[in-house]
Amino acid sequence: MAGEIDDALERADQEHFTKAPPKGLRARITYLLKQLGSAKAVAEEIGVTADSVNRYRRGARKNPPEDVAARIDAAVRARWQPQVRRRRRQQAATSTGITIETRARFGYTAPVGSTDDGRFRRLTVRLPASYAQRLFDARQEGADDRTLRDIVAEGFKETYFQDNGSRALGLSEVALTDIDYLDVEF
Repeated sequence: MAGEIDDALERADQEHFTKAPPKGLRARITYLLKQLGSAKAVAEEIGVTADSVNRYRRGARKNPPEDVAARIDAAVRARWQPQVRRRRRQQAATSTGITIETRARFGYTAPVGSTDDGRFRRLTVRLPASYAQRLFDARQEGADDRTLRDIVAEGFKETYFQDNGSRALGLSEVALTDIDYLDVEF
């Protein structure tokens, strides 16, 4: 499921933590044990054995390999402050909307006589709350990156290219491809 848009939404979600997640290895493992319930569940999540999890918890092993440390960090961040995250998503989906900054190739279907060649553009666009709600819902349902791109492209079409119905009314479809970078803020 992970793609550029899903990753950007996750990063934006984590920007609103009101308290830093645990920093030490033992604190992170203890947190994951509380969240997941057993060493076996934590081991499956981070890709090590249950014995390794217990060694990390006790402090017998203090320096996991870099890839394991990254998976531990990602697992903790994914579960940290769920109520704060839910509240911010709810606010974005009902009132404030989301801002998307990207450099990507945009192509579109337009009437005869205009160009539809895709080209790279750097855009920062504030999408209305309805698009935030659609993105969050699709992500919650496990939508693939293509579906998330389509939602963002539709939002760009309406908000940026058609300026909420005041121009480019013949523009029928916008395609978002070749994402160089994408950042989301809400």
